[in-house]
Parts: sequence; structure tokens; C-alpha cells
Amino acid sequence: MRLGIAHHFGWAVAVAAGADLRVADRRRIELIEPGMATAPIHHEGRALDDAAAAALVAHVRASALRTAAAALDELAAALPEPVVSISLRAWPADFPTDIAVQRRAPYESQADSVMYRQVLAELARDRHWDVHFFDARDVEQRAVRLLAGRAHDVLHGPRATLGPPWSKDHRMALAATILAGQM
Repeated sequence: MRLGIAHHFGWAVAVAAGADLRVADRRRIELIEPGMATAPIHHEGRALDDAAAAALVAHVRASALRTAAAALDELAAALPEPVVSISLRAWPADFPTDIAVQRRAPYESQADSVMYRQVLAELARDRHWDVHFFDARDVEQRAVRLLAGRAHDVLHGPRATLGPPWSKDHRMALAATILAGQM
């Protein structure tokens, strides 16, 4: 099984598909515990000094490690085959790690999102899953080109077979699993 993730602040859409491109599971997973700051740098940490913001980020990251780990384990246990890979939206390789730098433009609008993706990548590696990265701007179009005449059935068919919800996030996550299978 290949797992594709379309993440948001504190939660994500997860789609699992087999080598036959059929969706085995799709669900919303929580990435942090209830009541936690969802965007500790971009929103909740704005009024804090650097040390307090760093402490808040560390607290949220620890929550994300616990919560996302439980969600990934629950998902993996529900699948008919083992997970072999996870696909996540890419982030710049040189993204700063210093909280003081992350709090400044242009990083502050991306830092929380990057944190969630880094946590998911770390958890996947801990589980010995391959980690693949995609560009959200073109992942679906790249999958369409690869699938050719089957594209509509593969990417839109799950709505008919599984029922709603089947949104752009679901298609993007599925498309990412398709591209990961070609690597």
C-alpha cells in the first residue's frame, strides 16, 4: 500500500492505494491533540518572544508526534497490505530550523505547514516507509499524463464507489501515490 497525504493545520486527508491503484482506505487523520495550537508560528506564537514561541512549537511538535503516530498506526493496521511508502507535499531542503528565522517573512507563513510534513516524514521513516515528495501545483496533472485514458476513472472513480467525501485533497493524495509507484 502507498499512502498519500494532503495536510492542513492540525489534520490531514490520508488516502491509501494498492499497486492496482484502487483506494483501500481514505480518511481524515488528526495531527495534533484537541486544544493544541494549530499554527504556533503563524498565529498563536505571534505575540510571544522567540524563547516562548520555540517552547510553544516544541509543545505542538511533541503533540504532533504522538497524535500523528497513533493515526498512522491505526490506518496501517486497517489496511489489507503493509504500507510501503508515504507521499507528502515537498518543502525547501534549505528551510531554516531556527525559530527566530522562521518567524520572519517569507518563512512564517510556511513554518507550521513544514513542521507537520517533517513530523509525518520522520514517523514514516521510523516505520521504514519510503518517503516521496510531490508538488501540489502539478501532482494531479502529472498523474493524469501518466494514466492517460484511465485518469478520470482512477482519480474520480472513488467518489462513485466509496461515496463522499471525495475532494480535491483526496485526488491529490491519490495522485501522489500513483507517482510514488512509478519511482
